[in-house]
Amino acid sequence: MERTNTLVVRPRSEQDRELLHELLDASASLWNELTYERRQNYFDGESVWDTADYRKRYVDVLGSATSQQIIRKNNEAWRSFFAAQEGGEETAPPGYWGNEEDGREWRTYIRNDQYTLQTGDRSRLEIPVGKALKDEYGLDYHDRLRLEVSGVPKWEGEQGRLELYYDEVNDTFRAIQPVTVPDSQQDSPLADETAALDIGANNLVACTTTTGQQYLYEGRGLFERFRKTTREIARLQSKLNDGRYSSQRIRSLYRRRTRRRNHAQNALARDLIERLHTEGVSTVYVGALTDILETHWSVEANTKTHNFWAFRKFIDRLACTAEEYGISIEARPEAWTSQECPQCGATDRTTRHRDKLTCQCGFEGHADLTASATFLRRQTDVSRPMARPVRFEWDDHEWSELPRSRESPKEQRTNQSIHG
Repeated sequence: MERTNTLVVRPRSEQDRELLHELLDASASLWNELTYERRQNYFDGESVWDTADYRKRYVDVLGSATSQQIIRKNNEAWRSFFAAQEGGEETAPPGYWGNEEDGREWRTYIRNDQYTLQTGDRSRLEIPVGKALKDEYGLDYHDRLRLEVSGVPKWEGEQGRLELYYDEVNDTFRAIQPVTVPDSQQDSPLADETAALDIGANNLVACTTTTGQQYLYEGRGLFERFRKTTREIARLQSKLNDGRYSSQRIRSLYRRRTRRRNHAQNALARDLIERLHTEGVSTVYVGALTDILETHWSVEANTKTHNFWAFRKFIDRLACTAEEYGISIEARPEAWTSQECPQCGATDRTTRHRDKLTCQCGFEGHADLTASATFLRRQTDVSRPMARPVRFEWDDHEWSELPRSRESPKEQRTNQSIHG
């Protein structure tokens, strides 16, 4: 049984912090260089596996084992991409760990036998670094970088490959440690409830569970801020001299836009999964990516879907967070759930206007919550009555329940100032 521990990592000194930044930055450079060559090969119709020996290029900085782990992770990303293609999914080749506009993502992977994690009164993490970094920062040949750790691992077992990354929004380093634990260590052996998510462009997530709960995470405010920043970027780009494509101000806006989105998505994933874990949910169903992309076809929805929402990245974060709590994420087809009437089953007699779904049979309800409930019914029998939904809004720090959020959707006045 695979589970995940997430811990906060703190350098002991400013020198250790600089060393760690260099290590993560070199890891991102390795990933980006390898990805660039493979993308070029792919678009030229050549084999993506025929590349230069990047391990040798980075062994002095990262060490042999860490260089190989990043290359192996890149291999996994490309195999996943080809598997999705064979399954008929419309998806893009693996991308970069940041770029000039969005800023670089600092991340690395440490092989399971190359790091030491000790917890207790003085918890610490020790990781290897390459000879060049050791020389630069005055480490001896056998020394490793020692970092402080806060937080108590929830799971104990055989440790897997460690992911270490920098959370720019919170100016914090974090470690994600997968572990293999015996089945006897399950913290919720009786958890057998199920949830289904409708991931949308205006309401980010609508969730329905077999316990009768419904959650709605509203996204219009987030998207309006994203679109405002995008317009400002376009305005600044229009004023650039010929031959120039960016500026320090534009790059800063790109980074700010991305950080805001990622922060909100990460917080959403954790808030939702913690609530589902409390309810005893063991499986969460999400729509297959192809169904999501085919649903949102307009120009505005395309902007939300591809630029703002970043579905695949969100699903990856959701799955990673769910793994910490022993919850599995499964992708299933969800075609027509947004159009199907739960009362009569028709799809050709329903009409959606903003957040409301109506049917000629007399049904009227919240479109996204209805879609998540319909999606859930396709996966399992839902026999319990539904409680009034709990609605959440992002305040730049956390997802907070809206006042009077548990009123029926019919009792809530639709926001007429925003068109989705």
